[in-house]
Amino acid sequence: MKLGTKSLFVGAVLGALGIATVGPAAAAVSDETAYVFNTFSFLVSGFLVMWMAAGFAMLESGLVRTKNTATICLKNITLYSTAGIMYYLIGYGLMYTDVSGYIGSLAGAFYNPSEAELALLGADEATDEMVAEVVGNGYSVASDWFFQMVFVATAASIVSGTVAERIKFWPFIIFTVILTGIIYPIQGSWTWGGGWLAEMGFSDFAGSTIVHSVGGWAALVGAILLGPRKGKYAADGSVNPIPGANLPLATLGTFILWLGWFGFNGGSVLALGSAADATWMAIVYTNTNLAAAGGVVAAVILTQIMYGKIDLTMALNGAIAGLVSITAGPDLTNHFMSIIVGAIGGVLVVLAVPLLDKLKIDDVVGAISAHLVAGIWGTLAVAIFGGADFVVQVIGIVAVGAFTVIASLVVWLILKVSIGIRADEEAEVDGLDKSELGLEAYPEFGSGSQRI
Repeated sequence: MKLGTKSLFVGAVLGALGIATVGPAAAAVSDETAYVFNTFSFLVSGFLVMWMAAGFAMLESGLVRTKNTATICLKNITLYSTAGIMYYLIGYGLMYTDVSGYIGSLAGAFYNPSEAELALLGADEATDEMVAEVVGNGYSVASDWFFQMVFVATAASIVSGTVAERIKFWPFIIFTVILTGIIYPIQGSWTWGGGWLAEMGFSDFAGSTIVHSVGGWAALVGAILLGPRKGKYAADGSVNPIPGANLPLATLGTFILWLGWFGFNGGSVLALGSAADATWMAIVYTNTNLAAAGGVVAAVILTQIMYGKIDLTMALNGAIAGLVSITAGPDLTNHFMSIIVGAIGGVLVVLAVPLLDKLKIDDVVGAISAHLVAGIWGTLAVAIFGGADFVVQVIGIVAVGAFTVIASLVVWLILKVSIGIRADEEAEVDGLDKSELGLEAYPEFGSGSQRI
């Protein structure tokens, strides 16, 4: 959603609640100062969301076996880079430029600074008219692009964790190219680009559906076509747990994601140029934190009840599920409701992980449960707790899900029948680090190595 649309929405909600908004006539700062603060908010929130790429890398590295750790790290830094390039080349245009209801225009390809900004930067002496034209946009063009770009990388990171330890590197990157350059931007244009779902009134503040469920749907299709890791399920259908190699690293990754989420949700206020904007952002930060905490506590209590022991990995996914759940509606003015939303997300992730195992869908890090299941719940919660139209929310969930599943299925199938998507059995047993990279993340722990 762009700044102007979001500001009108925020003002309307605050007005309905009887909270005075700061309009142009009563602005506490000049238009140029508001421009600076809005741009600053985009940039700071953007690099917080970018830091989530490190969180995903550490979480996934901690939940895979050591023989696949370097491959996971390579996938995460490459997918982030690929997502950024594809979003610059075509993604932003398809999502935000001349959206006709279902898709934007390639006129926004190779997204660059506006003509007004270039004129201002190139002028020997800037005139008041030049400054006014740039400031009138409300924020720097590049800051908006950067903030929107880091979101698309998050969707690709979700897929990475689910299909870990058995997918080949290059097919995964090719899928990421299509996901970030075409699939994500097209469905994103339906709501945030002002397309047909936005016209219906579909509400997804920061992307429980638009970002997280999209990654979850794509991951689900990929996991089904790939099949489970060797040895994950016995012939009788029982589950053979494959524990992660480094739970402290996975915990660190979760805390990094938690921190980055303040930029994810808080930055989605899309403005910091008035007292109302700052107040709104503080509310979003608070709700985001409380929902994550609710998810952790609910997951800890439920695993104790169900298994007689507390599962750390479930607690970590409880935090993520709480964060995903609140992402569609972190603008609740009753903070206690955020705890409830997050706690239900934590419960759902604990129930969904074993359900997927019963279906023999191998999700290495629990991303489908934490991002898809909790993303659906969070989008529905906007209707339950935030007053959105329940039917419209369901329509949005189904439409985005159907499009992502069909598009992902086509891409995965083409890759499967052409170059293949799964590593061979020997490579899987030896580890993808050796077969794909020719190195090990922890070489001193290898069977043939010695400490010097």
